[in-house]
Amino acid sequence: MVELQVNLRAMQHVRIRNAEPSDYVPIISVVNDWWDGRNMRNMLPKLFLVHFRQTSFVAEADGQMAGFLAGFVSQTFPEEAYIHFVGVHPKFRRRSIGRALYEHFFSTVRPLGCRAVRSVTSPINSNSVAFHLRLGFSVESTETSVDGLCIARDYDGVGEDRVLLMKRLDT
Repeated sequence: MVELQVNLRAMQHVRIRNAEPSDYVPIISVVNDWWDGRNMRNMLPKLFLVHFRQTSFVAEADGQMAGFLAGFVSQTFPEEAYIHFVGVHPKFRRRSIGRALYEHFFSTVRPLGCRAVRSVTSPINSNSVAFHLRLGFSVESTETSVDGLCIARDYDGVGEDRVLLMKRLDT
């Protein structure tokens, strides 16, 4: 098991470790609460914590789960990795835990040959878009723009528009 320990802005100790199948129930038990009651459980099937443990992580702080990241290396595009789902406990937000999870993912997939990381978010989630931009992601060009933001119409089904994000790791 790969493990990383970091000290964040708030000087608290955070441990980042690979996700395990046993993390599934603790994660899905809180994920809807972390999203203010939105039903997000279906976005994270257990298979991410079974088949993608090398690239999925849990952050722990103060003896509890502070966040998680589920990602993988693309089988179709082996020089690309994809961050599927990330969550940070509300009481641990704005303490760089999300950034630490992303940086740990980047440092994990680089030696696997990945030169780019992709992710998507909802166009209404301006906090997520801003977070990704601060981490060096760029919004991919699409044919449709709403309020100056490029969106991929119906990306995740009818009416499920998304912002496509990409970060180059070789720069």
